[in-house]
Amino acid sequence: MGEKRTVYMDHSATTYVRKDVLDAMIPYFTEHFGNPSSIYHLAGDSKKAIDTARAQAAKALGAEPDEVYFTSCGSESDNWAIKGIAYANGKKGNHIITTKIEHHAVIHTCEYLAKEGFEITYLPVDKYGLVDPTELERAITDKTILITIMYANNEIGTIEPIAELGAIARKHRIPFHTDAVQAIGNVPIDVKAQNIDLLSLSAHKFYGPKGVGVLYIRKGTKIDNLIHGGGQERRRRAGTENIAGIVGLGKAIELATADIEGHNKRIRALRDRLLSGIMAKIPHAYLNGHPEKRLPGNINISFEFIEGESMLLWLDDEGICASTGSACTSGSLEPSHVLLATGLPVEISHGSLRLTLGDANTDADVDFVLEELPKVVSRLREMSPLYKGKKEGGCNVQ
Repeated sequence: MGEKRTVYMDHSATTYVRKDVLDAMIPYFTEHFGNPSSIYHLAGDSKKAIDTARAQAAKALGAEPDEVYFTSCGSESDNWAIKGIAYANGKKGNHIITTKIEHHAVIHTCEYLAKEGFEITYLPVDKYGLVDPTELERAITDKTILITIMYANNEIGTIEPIAELGAIARKHRIPFHTDAVQAIGNVPIDVKAQNIDLLSLSAHKFYGPKGVGVLYIRKGTKIDNLIHGGGQERRRRAGTENIAGIVGLGKAIELATADIEGHNKRIRALRDRLLSGIMAKIPHAYLNGHPEKRLPGNINISFEFIEGESMLLWLDDEGICASTGSACTSGSLEPSHVLLATGLPVEISHGSLRLTLGDANTDADVDFVLEELPKVVSRLREMSPLYKGKKEGGCNVQ
């Protein structure tokens, strides 16, 4: 018997580390291992490497190097941005504006602050997952101290009008934070032009290592520290630096932003062929997210009459790695908060599938998924009592 084929289409969850990124990192595990806080030459090599990576990240964001702070991940960066602004500006007000479709790193942080007396407004989105800028401006009060809205949604791939939202925040002199974890390498970012005051990112989403991220903080932004201890990161973020990880992030973000349009053209072509094939082969399917304003590799589809977790398990048996918008795999029977926020009915939300394509995917991968996915959906539907008697029905979602 031949080796089982594996098709990885979950790049929004994580990516592999590119070989040239790994090659850049390896010396900092072995020969250049000095602690940057020390004064001997071995430590100097580490410090220079961090400075280089800081400059690489700054260039990718349109920022200044001294506005870039290295963290352990996107979740830490989100926590720092939100809690740091809240605690530093508590005397000015206690109101934070976010959306109903944020990553849990933002939502759970806001829920935590709500228990401490902060008032949180969760903006609604339309059926595509887009925030209405007029809704944002309407929600602002004289107590608003932070607006935090994600750049691109991790589940449905919808890209928000960040520059317009940032302009509203700037007009009202309110710090504007965006979780851009899914956006790096997929859309051009210029924090100055887009009126972004704080931005979170994580290396493992763009072919860098896990365990390292960035928080961009615009000069002059009043923010408290999240982690206290030593004087690392210009006394803003304590803890001995993850030198190899930082080097990997710098190299990865440089490569990811070198030719965004060229990269997107190839990935988008694969995605569109896969999406067209799925919609043609499988009835009673609904595309979630905006049809055009979405990440180039993102497909999120809900299939009526089946449940997402079962679909994932069956796809895994065929060697296809994907994810679902349903939270069932985390032990909850609740469907995705993102899909519910777009107005998708609960019973249809449970049958969602997210396929996210990346650099390693090929036309052969698309063909394989188009061959296997319809079989999986068909088998599950034949087992579903919801499907019986409804074969001529369908989703009424518009």
